[in-house]
Amino acid sequence: MNAKLDEENLNYLYKAITTLETVDECRRFFEDLCTVPELNAMSRRLMVAKLLSENTVYSEIVAKTSASTATISRVNRSLNYTSCDGYSLVFERLKELEAKESE
Repeated sequence: MNAKLDEENLNYLYKAITTLETVDECRRFFEDLCTVPELNAMSRRLMVAKLLSENTVYSEIVAKTSASTATISRVNRSLNYTSCDGYSLVFERLKELEAKESE
């Protein structure tokens, strides 16, 4: 597959995700799109990122998530050495959502 088609496919996926409005819609879409192991891997990486952003030590992250130290290191690199800031964006929005829900 060529890079342009990969980019078109990815952009279509990203646009599709932005159309989802509720947790239930997201669950239904991702359960159709992904295998159970893929969903588990993505959710585990997100939890690892959350724990790392809260300064949790590796050993505690392993105990809480069963993630490998290689996965934790990979997520840590994404948090600290990439310019995407995707995790930070999501965590900030989740905090805002939680604040609204607690009002």
